[in-house]
Amino acid sequence: MERAPRISFTSLGCPKALVDSERIITRLRAEGYELARKHDGADIVIVNTCGFLDSAKQESLGAIGEAMAENGKVIVTGCMGAEPEQIEAAYPGVLSITGPQQYESVLEAVHRALPPVHNPHLDLVPPQGVKLTPRHYAYLKISEGCNNRCSFCIIPKLRGDLVSRPANDVLREAERLVAAGVKELLVISQDTSAYGVDVKYAESPWKDRQVRAKFFDLAKELGELGAWVRLQYVYPYPHVDEVIGLMTEGKILPYLDIPFQHASPEVLKAMKRPAAQEKTLARIKKWREQCPDLTLRSTFIVGFPGETDSDFAYLLDWLEEAEIDRLGCFKYEPVAGAASNAIGHAVSDEVKQERWNALMARQQKISARRLKRKVGTRQQIIIDEVGPTVAKGRSKADAPQIDGAVYLSSRRPLKVGEIVTAKIERADQYDLHGSVAGF
Repeated sequence: MERAPRISFTSLGCPKALVDSERIITRLRAEGYELARKHDGADIVIVNTCGFLDSAKQESLGAIGEAMAENGKVIVTGCMGAEPEQIEAAYPGVLSITGPQQYESVLEAVHRALPPVHNPHLDLVPPQGVKLTPRHYAYLKISEGCNNRCSFCIIPKLRGDLVSRPANDVLREAERLVAAGVKELLVISQDTSAYGVDVKYAESPWKDRQVRAKFFDLAKELGELGAWVRLQYVYPYPHVDEVIGLMTEGKILPYLDIPFQHASPEVLKAMKRPAAQEKTLARIKKWREQCPDLTLRSTFIVGFPGETDSDFAYLLDWLEEAEIDRLGCFKYEPVAGAASNAIGHAVSDEVKQERWNALMARQQKISARRLKRKVGTRQQIIIDEVGPTVAKGRSKADAPQIDGAVYLSSRRPLKVGEIVTAKIERADQYDLHGSVAGF
Protein backbone atom coordinates (compact mmCIF):
# COMPACT_ATOMS: atom_id res chain seq x y z
CA MET A 1 0.00 0.00 0.00
CA GLU A 2 1.30 3.45 -0.89
CA ARG A 3 2.48 5.53 2.10
CA ALA A 4 0.34 8.53 3.00
CA PRO A 5 2.02 11.85 2.10
CA ARG A 6 3.44 13.63 5.16
CA ILE A 7 3.24 17.34 5.93
CA SER A 8 5.03 19.35 8.59
CA PHE A 9 3.34 22.55 9.78
CA THR A 10 4.58 25.72 11.50
CA SER A 11 1.92 28.18 12.73
CA LEU A 12 3.04 31.65 13.83
CA GLY A 13 1.16 34.70 15.08
CA CYS A 14 -2.17 35.21 16.79
CA PRO A 15 -5.02 32.81 17.66
CA LYS A 16 -6.78 33.90 14.46
CA ALA A 17 -3.86 32.47 12.46
CA LEU A 18 -4.04 29.31 14.57
CA VAL A 19 -7.68 28.89 13.52
CA ASP A 20 -6.60 29.25 9.88
CA SER A 21 -3.95 26.55 10.45
CA GLU A 22 -6.50 24.23 12.06
CA ARG A 23 -8.81 24.61 9.06
CA ILE A 24 -6.03 23.83 6.58
CA ILE A 25 -4.93 20.79 8.62
CA THR A 26 -8.52 19.55 8.97
CA ARG A 27 -8.94 19.60 5.19
CA LEU A 28 -5.57 17.93 4.57
CA ARG A 29 -6.24 15.20 7.14
CA ALA A 30 -9.64 14.60 5.56
CA GLU A 31 -7.81 14.02 2.25
CA GLY A 32 -5.52 11.42 3.81
CA TYR A 33 -2.38 13.48 4.47
CA GLU A 34 -0.43 12.73 7.64
CA LEU A 35 1.20 15.30 9.92
CA ALA A 36 4.94 14.96 10.58
CA ARG A 37 6.49 16.24 13.79
CA LYS A 38 9.74 17.33 12.12
CA HIS A 39 10.49 19.13 8.88
CA ASP A 40 13.18 16.69 7.80
CA GLY A 41 10.83 13.69 7.96
CA ALA A 42 8.11 15.39 5.91
CA ASP A 43 7.41 15.46 2.18
CA ILE A 44 6.50 19.14 2.38
CA VAL A 45 6.38 22.00 4.92
CA ILE A 46 3.64 24.64 5.30
CA VAL A 47 4.57 27.82 7.18
CA ASN A 48 1.64 30.03 8.30
CA THR A 49 3.25 33.44 8.76
CA CYS A 50 2.52 36.59 10.76
CA GLY A 51 3.15 39.96 9.13
CA PHE A 52 1.79 42.42 11.68
CA LEU A 53 5.06 43.89 13.02
CA ASP A 54 8.59 43.93 11.61
CA SER A 55 9.72 41.67 14.46
CA ALA A 56 6.97 39.17 13.51
CA LYS A 57 8.07 39.33 9.87
CA GLN A 58 11.64 38.52 10.93
CA GLU A 59 10.37 35.55 12.95
CA SER A 60 8.35 34.40 9.92
CA LEU A 61 11.36 34.72 7.58
CA GLY A 62 13.43 32.78 10.13
CA ALA A 63 10.82 29.98 10.21
CA ILE A 64 10.75 29.85 6.39
CA GLY A 65 14.58 29.71 6.31
CA GLU A 66 14.59 26.88 8.84
CA ALA A 67 12.03 24.92 6.79
CA MET A 68 14.03 25.51 3.58
CA ALA A 69 17.25 24.33 5.23
CA GLU A 70 15.70 21.23 6.82
CA ASN A 71 13.36 20.23 4.02
CA GLY A 72 13.56 22.42 0.91
CA LYS A 73 9.92 22.02 -0.15
CA VAL A 74 8.04 24.89 1.47
CA ILE A 75 4.59 26.44 1.00
CA VAL A 76 4.07 29.81 2.66
CA THR A 77 0.69 31.23 3.70
CA GLY A 78 -0.70 33.76 6.21
CA CYS A 79 -0.51 37.50 6.74
CA MET A 80 3.02 37.98 5.45
CA GLY A 81 1.96 36.19 2.27
CA ALA A 82 -0.31 39.15 1.45
CA GLU A 83 2.88 41.08 0.57
CA PRO A 84 5.05 38.33 -0.95
CA GLU A 85 7.95 40.43 -2.28
CA GLN A 86 10.07 40.14 0.90
CA ILE A 87 9.64 36.35 1.02
CA GLU A 88 10.40 35.96 -2.70
CA ALA A 89 13.56 38.07 -2.33
CA ALA A 90 14.85 36.06 0.64
CA TYR A 91 13.73 32.59 -0.52
CA PRO A 92 13.09 32.44 -4.26
CA GLY A 93 12.83 28.64 -4.02
CA VAL A 94 9.57 28.46 -2.02
CA LEU A 95 6.88 26.49 -3.86
CA SER A 96 4.02 28.94 -3.36
CA ILE A 97 3.02 32.03 -1.36
CA THR A 98 -0.59 32.81 -0.47
CA GLY A 99 -2.22 35.39 1.79
CA PRO A 100 -4.36 34.84 4.90
CA GLN A 101 -7.66 32.91 4.76
CA GLN A 102 -6.82 31.51 1.32
CA TYR A 103 -7.31 27.89 2.34
CA GLU A 104 -8.15 26.72 -1.18
CA SER A 105 -4.93 28.23 -2.60
CA VAL A 106 -2.87 26.47 0.08
CA LEU A 107 -4.61 23.15 -0.65
CA GLU A 108 -4.11 23.62 -4.41
CA ALA A 109 -0.39 24.27 -3.82
CA VAL A 110 -0.17 21.11 -1.68
CA HIS A 111 -2.02 19.04 -4.34
CA ARG A 112 0.35 20.31 -7.06
CA ALA A 113 3.49 19.50 -5.10
CA LEU A 114 2.22 16.40 -3.32
CA PRO A 115 -0.93 14.76 -4.72
CA PRO A 116 -3.08 13.02 -2.11
CA VAL A 117 -3.24 9.23 -1.87
CA HIS A 118 -6.85 8.26 -1.25
CA ASN A 119 -7.54 5.34 1.05
CA PRO A 120 -11.17 4.91 2.17
CA HIS A 121 -10.04 3.15 5.35
CA LEU A 122 -7.62 5.89 6.41
CA ASP A 123 -9.27 9.10 5.17
CA LEU A 124 -11.10 9.69 8.42
CA VAL A 125 -11.09 12.94 10.34
CA PRO A 126 -12.89 13.69 13.60
CA PRO A 127 -16.15 15.58 12.87
CA GLN A 128 -14.98 18.58 14.91
CA GLY A 129 -11.82 18.90 12.80
CA VAL A 130 -8.18 18.71 13.85
CA LYS A 131 -7.28 21.13 16.60
CA LEU A 132 -3.88 22.57 17.41
CA THR A 133 -5.06 23.62 20.87
CA PRO A 134 -5.43 21.09 23.72
CA ARG A 135 -8.65 19.08 23.56
CA HIS A 136 -10.47 21.02 26.29
CA TYR A 137 -10.44 24.50 24.73
CA ALA A 138 -10.84 25.83 21.22
CA TYR A 139 -10.79 29.15 19.39
CA LEU A 140 -14.03 30.01 17.59
CA LYS A 141 -13.45 32.54 14.83
CA ILE A 142 -16.66 34.43 14.04
CA SER A 143 -15.48 36.81 11.30
CA GLU A 144 -12.57 37.75 9.08
CA GLY A 145 -11.08 41.19 8.41
CA CYS A 146 -11.81 44.57 9.97
CA ASN A 147 -13.61 47.81 9.05
CA ASN A 148 -11.52 50.00 11.36
CA ARG A 149 -8.64 52.04 10.03
CA CYS A 150 -6.38 52.45 13.05
CA SER A 151 -3.36 54.40 11.87
CA PHE A 152 -0.77 51.95 13.30
CA CYS A 153 -2.35 48.82 11.79
CA ILE A 154 -2.22 47.20 8.35
CA ILE A 155 -4.52 44.26 9.13
CA PRO A 156 -7.35 45.55 6.84
CA LYS A 157 -4.76 45.70 4.03
CA LEU A 158 -3.69 42.13 4.78
CA ARG A 159 -7.06 40.60 5.67
CA GLY A 160 -9.62 42.93 4.04
CA ASP A 161 -12.83 44.41 5.43
CA LEU A 162 -15.11 42.69 7.93
CA VAL A 163 -16.78 39.49 6.69
CA SER A 164 -19.01 37.86 9.33
CA ARG A 165 -19.96 34.19 9.35
CA PRO A 166 -23.68 33.39 9.52
CA ALA A 167 -24.76 32.86 13.15
CA ASN A 168 -25.96 29.29 12.54
CA ASP A 169 -22.60 28.40 10.94
CA VAL A 170 -20.74 29.59 14.07
CA LEU A 171 -23.21 27.84 16.38
CA ARG A 172 -22.95 24.55 14.46
CA GLU A 173 -19.16 24.64 14.80
CA ALA A 174 -19.43 25.49 18.51
CA GLU A 175 -21.91 22.67 19.10
CA ARG A 176 -19.61 20.16 17.34
CA LEU A 177 -16.66 21.31 19.45
CA VAL A 178 -18.60 20.97 22.71
CA ALA A 179 -19.85 17.51 21.65
CA ALA A 180 -16.21 16.54 21.08
CA GLY A 181 -15.29 17.45 24.66
CA VAL A 182 -14.33 21.13 24.42
CA LYS A 183 -15.03 22.84 27.77
CA GLU A 184 -14.06 26.40 26.81
CA LEU A 185 -14.78 28.38 23.64
CA LEU A 186 -12.60 31.41 22.98
CA VAL A 187 -14.52 33.73 20.66
CA ILE A 188 -12.13 35.63 18.39
CA SER A 189 -11.95 37.87 15.32
CA GLN A 190 -10.20 41.15 14.46
CA ASP A 191 -13.15 43.06 15.93
CA THR A 192 -15.48 40.71 17.80
CA SER A 193 -18.07 43.29 18.85
CA ALA A 194 -18.54 44.46 15.23
CA TYR A 195 -19.82 40.98 14.37
CA GLY A 196 -22.68 41.06 11.86
CA VAL A 197 -22.54 44.76 10.99
CA ASP A 198 -21.48 43.90 7.41
CA VAL A 199 -24.51 41.62 6.88
CA LYS A 200 -26.91 44.00 8.65
CA TYR A 201 -27.25 41.45 11.50
CA ALA A 202 -28.93 38.96 9.15
CA GLU A 203 -30.94 36.16 10.74
CA SER A 204 -30.25 32.49 10.10
CA PRO A 205 -32.23 29.42 11.23
CA TRP A 206 -30.89 27.65 14.32
CA LYS A 207 -32.82 24.79 16.01
CA ASP A 208 -36.43 26.02 16.16
CA ARG A 209 -35.70 29.73 15.89
CA GLN A 210 -34.02 32.52 13.92
CA VAL A 211 -30.78 33.95 15.35
CA ARG A 212 -29.41 37.35 14.35
CA ALA A 213 -25.73 37.71 13.48
CA LYS A 214 -25.28 40.13 16.37
CA PHE A 215 -22.68 40.21 19.15
CA PHE A 216 -25.23 39.91 21.97
CA ASP A 217 -27.45 37.31 20.26
CA LEU A 218 -24.49 35.10 19.38
CA ALA A 219 -23.01 35.35 22.90
CA LYS A 220 -26.42 34.44 24.38
CA GLU A 221 -26.78 31.35 22.15
CA LEU A 222 -23.19 30.23 22.80
CA GLY A 223 -23.92 30.56 26.51
CA GLU A 224 -26.59 27.85 26.18
CA LEU A 225 -24.11 25.17 25.05
CA GLY A 226 -22.79 24.39 28.53
CA ALA A 227 -19.16 25.42 27.93
CA TRP A 228 -17.18 28.40 29.21
CA VAL A 229 -17.50 31.21 26.65
CA ARG A 230 -14.69 33.79 26.65
CA LEU A 231 -14.90 36.98 24.54
CA GLN A 232 -11.66 38.32 23.08
CA TYR A 233 -10.67 41.34 20.94
CA VAL A 234 -13.79 43.31 21.83
CA TYR A 235 -13.88 47.00 20.85
CA PRO A 236 -15.80 49.03 23.47
CA TYR A 237 -18.76 49.99 21.27
CA PRO A 238 -21.87 51.08 23.27
CA HIS A 239 -23.67 47.75 22.70
CA VAL A 240 -20.93 45.88 24.62
CA ASP A 241 -22.82 47.04 27.75
CA GLU A 242 -25.57 44.54 26.87
CA VAL A 243 -23.41 41.43 27.32
CA ILE A 244 -22.52 42.29 30.92
CA GLY A 245 -25.99 40.99 31.88
CA LEU A 246 -25.13 37.60 30.32
CA MET A 247 -22.01 37.52 32.53
CA THR A 248 -24.02 38.35 35.66
CA GLU A 249 -26.41 35.50 34.80
CA GLY A 250 -23.46 33.09 34.42
CA LYS A 251 -24.19 32.47 30.72
CA ILE A 252 -20.75 33.61 29.55
CA LEU A 253 -17.51 34.18 31.45
CA PRO A 254 -17.15 37.52 33.28
CA TYR A 255 -14.16 38.40 31.10
CA LEU A 256 -13.62 41.05 28.45
CA ASP A 257 -10.49 41.43 26.36
CA ILE A 258 -10.66 45.03 25.09
CA PRO A 259 -7.63 46.45 23.23
CA PHE A 260 -7.87 50.04 24.55
CA GLN A 261 -4.35 50.85 23.17
CA HIS A 262 -4.15 54.19 25.05
CA ALA A 263 -6.14 56.56 27.22
CA SER A 264 -4.94 60.04 26.19
CA PRO A 265 -7.56 61.64 23.89
CA GLU A 266 -4.81 63.16 21.69
CA VAL A 267 -3.03 59.84 21.18
CA LEU A 268 -6.30 57.97 20.56
CA LYS A 269 -7.21 60.58 17.95
CA ALA A 270 -3.85 60.14 16.23
CA MET A 271 -4.35 56.37 16.37
CA LYS A 272 -7.81 56.80 14.75
CA ARG A 273 -9.30 54.42 17.30
CA PRO A 274 -13.02 53.63 16.98
CA ALA A 275 -15.65 53.97 19.75
CA ALA A 276 -16.27 56.80 22.22
CA GLN A 277 -13.39 56.16 24.59
CA GLU A 278 -13.74 59.36 26.62
CA LYS A 279 -16.58 57.76 28.63
CA THR A 280 -14.73 54.48 29.14
CA LEU A 281 -13.91 54.93 32.85
CA ALA A 282 -17.56 55.57 33.70
CA ARG A 283 -18.59 52.52 31.69
CA ILE A 284 -15.99 50.27 33.37
CA LYS A 285 -17.27 51.45 36.76
CA LYS A 286 -20.84 50.61 35.73
CA TRP A 287 -19.80 47.19 34.36
CA ARG A 288 -18.10 46.34 37.63
CA GLU A 289 -21.10 47.48 39.69
CA GLN A 290 -23.30 45.20 37.59
CA CYS A 291 -20.80 42.29 37.50
CA PRO A 292 -18.31 42.51 40.42
CA ASP A 293 -16.40 39.42 39.17
CA LEU A 294 -15.61 41.03 35.81
CA THR A 295 -12.00 40.65 34.64
CA LEU A 296 -10.66 43.16 32.12
CA ARG A 297 -7.70 42.38 29.92
CA SER A 298 -6.26 44.94 27.55
CA THR A 299 -3.32 45.88 25.36
CA PHE A 300 -1.60 49.26 25.16
CA ILE A 301 0.99 50.89 22.94
CA VAL A 302 3.64 53.22 24.39
CA GLY A 303 5.86 55.52 22.36
CA PHE A 304 3.29 56.22 19.63
CA PRO A 305 4.45 59.15 17.41
CA GLY A 306 3.73 62.43 19.20
CA GLU A 307 3.06 60.80 22.61
CA THR A 308 4.19 63.40 25.17
CA ASP A 309 5.20 62.97 28.81
CA SER A 310 1.79 64.32 29.83
CA ASP A 311 0.00 61.83 27.49
CA PHE A 312 1.92 59.02 29.17
CA ALA A 313 1.22 60.36 32.68
CA TYR A 314 -2.48 60.49 31.72
CA LEU A 315 -2.32 56.83 30.69
CA LEU A 316 -0.75 55.80 34.03
CA ASP A 317 -3.42 57.69 36.00
CA TRP A 318 -6.14 56.16 33.82
CA LEU A 319 -4.79 52.64 34.45
CA GLU A 320 -4.82 53.25 38.20
CA GLU A 321 -8.47 54.28 38.05
CA ALA A 322 -9.60 51.62 35.56
CA GLU A 323 -7.82 48.85 37.50
CA ILE A 324 -7.23 46.71 34.42
CA ASP A 325 -6.66 43.15 35.67
CA ARG A 326 -4.43 41.86 32.88
CA LEU A 327 -2.33 43.89 30.50
CA GLY A 328 -0.08 43.47 27.51
CA CYS A 329 2.07 46.42 26.44
CA PHE A 330 3.89 47.00 23.16
CA LYS A 331 6.51 49.57 22.26
CA TYR A 332 5.36 51.29 19.06
CA GLU A 333 6.93 49.88 15.92
CA PRO A 334 6.51 51.57 12.55
CA VAL A 335 4.98 48.98 10.21
CA ALA A 336 5.53 49.31 6.46
CA GLY A 337 2.32 50.65 4.91
CA ALA A 338 0.81 52.02 8.14
CA ALA A 339 -0.60 55.58 8.07
CA SER A 340 1.04 56.40 11.42
CA ASN A 341 4.46 56.45 9.71
CA ALA A 342 3.59 59.86 8.28
CA ILE A 343 2.78 61.46 11.65
CA GLY A 344 6.35 62.46 12.56
CA HIS A 345 7.38 63.41 16.14
CA ALA A 346 8.91 59.98 16.69
CA VAL A 347 9.59 58.93 20.29
CA SER A 348 13.15 57.70 20.86
CA ASP A 349 13.78 54.01 21.62
CA GLU A 350 15.22 54.99 24.99
CA VAL A 351 12.03 56.87 26.00
CA LYS A 352 9.87 54.01 24.68
CA GLN A 353 11.77 51.58 26.91
CA GLU A 354 11.49 53.88 29.95
CA ARG A 355 7.73 54.24 29.43
CA TRP A 356 7.29 50.50 28.90
CA ASN A 357 9.18 49.79 32.15
CA ALA A 358 7.14 52.37 34.07
CA LEU A 359 3.82 51.09 32.75
CA MET A 360 4.66 47.44 33.48
CA ALA A 361 5.83 48.31 37.01
CA ARG A 362 2.59 50.19 37.66
CA GLN A 363 0.51 47.36 36.20
CA GLN A 364 2.33 44.76 38.32
CA LYS A 365 1.12 46.56 41.45
CA ILE A 366 -2.46 46.82 40.10
CA SER A 367 -2.51 43.12 39.10
CA ALA A 368 -1.11 42.04 42.48
CA ARG A 369 -3.74 44.15 44.25
CA ARG A 370 -6.58 42.71 42.17
CA LEU A 371 -5.37 39.13 42.66
CA LYS A 372 -4.95 39.55 46.42
CA ARG A 373 -8.70 40.10 46.71
CA LYS A 374 -9.22 36.52 45.54
CA VAL A 375 -7.28 34.97 48.44
CA GLY A 376 -9.74 33.03 50.61
CA THR A 377 -12.34 32.72 47.85
CA ARG A 378 -13.45 29.59 46.00
CA GLN A 379 -12.94 29.61 42.25
CA GLN A 380 -13.72 27.24 39.42
CA ILE A 381 -10.48 26.17 37.75
CA ILE A 382 -10.03 24.44 34.39
CA ILE A 383 -6.98 22.12 34.47
CA ASP A 384 -4.44 22.61 31.64
CA GLU A 385 -1.50 20.52 32.89
CA VAL A 386 -1.04 17.91 35.60
CA GLY A 387 2.18 17.23 37.49
CA PRO A 388 3.16 14.74 40.21
CA THR A 389 2.21 17.10 43.05
CA VAL A 390 0.87 20.32 41.51
CA ALA A 391 -1.58 20.92 38.65
CA LYS A 392 -1.65 24.07 36.56
CA GLY A 393 -4.97 25.55 35.54
CA ARG A 394 -6.86 28.76 34.90
CA SER A 395 -9.73 30.52 36.57
CA LYS A 396 -12.55 32.22 34.66
CA ALA A 397 -10.33 35.33 34.75
CA ASP A 398 -7.50 33.74 32.75
CA ALA A 399 -7.30 33.19 29.01
CA PRO A 400 -4.83 30.50 27.92
CA GLN A 401 -1.25 31.52 27.08
CA ILE A 402 -1.74 35.25 27.71
CA ASP A 403 -2.97 35.56 31.30
CA GLY A 404 -1.81 34.14 34.62
CA ALA A 405 -2.25 30.62 35.95
CA VAL A 406 -3.59 28.93 39.06
CA TYR A 407 -1.34 26.31 40.69
CA LEU A 408 -3.25 23.68 42.67
CA SER A 409 -2.42 20.88 45.04
CA SER A 410 -4.88 18.01 45.17
CA ARG A 411 -5.31 14.83 47.16
CA ARG A 412 -6.72 13.02 44.16
CA PRO A 413 -5.26 12.76 40.65
CA LEU A 414 -6.62 15.50 38.39
CA LYS A 415 -7.29 15.18 34.66
CA VAL A 416 -6.47 17.70 31.93
CA GLY A 417 -9.69 19.48 30.92
CA GLU A 418 -11.42 18.84 34.23
CA ILE A 419 -13.11 21.81 35.95
CA VAL A 420 -12.65 21.76 39.72
CA THR A 421 -13.55 24.03 42.63
CA ALA A 422 -10.47 25.31 44.42
CA LYS A 423 -9.77 27.35 47.51
CA ILE A 424 -7.34 30.18 46.77
CA GLU A 425 -4.67 30.36 49.46
CA ARG A 426 -2.19 32.93 48.18
CA ALA A 427 -1.47 35.25 45.28
CA ASP A 428 1.65 36.71 43.70
CA GLN A 429 1.92 39.38 40.99
CA TYR A 430 0.39 37.31 38.18
CA ASP A 431 -0.65 33.88 39.49
CA LEU A 432 -2.81 32.29 42.17
CA HIS A 433 -2.03 29.25 44.35
CA GLY A 434 -4.52 27.01 46.13
CA SER A 435 -5.88 23.54 46.68
CA VAL A 436 -8.78 21.55 45.28
CA ALA A 437 -11.76 21.86 47.62
CA GLY A 438 -14.26 19.21 48.55
CA PHE A 439 -12.33 16.69 50.71
